[in-house]
Amino acid sequence: MAAFGLPGGMEWVIILAVVLLLFGPSRLPKLGKSLGKTMKAIRDGVDGKLEDEDEEEVEEKPSKKKVAVEDEE
Repeated sequence: MAAFGLPGGMEWVIILAVVLLLFGPSRLPKLGKSLGKTMKAIRDGVDGKLEDEDEEEVEEKPSKKKVAVEDEE
C-alpha cells in the first residue's frame, strides 16, 4: 500500500508510539472509545440514519410544573 501513500508496518509503530507518548496509557481506552463513537455517528449520518427517527417514538410527557391558582375573594 506504500504506492498510495498509506502508512506501512513500521510507520504504524511510530504513530502508535507518538500517540502513547502524547496521551498516556490511561487515556488510550477513552480515546479509542470516543473515536469509535465518532466513526459510528459519521457512518450513520452517511447512511441516512437520523436521531430524529428515535425521538418520534418518545411521547411527550406532561410537565410536572405547578400552576399557581389565585384565590377568589
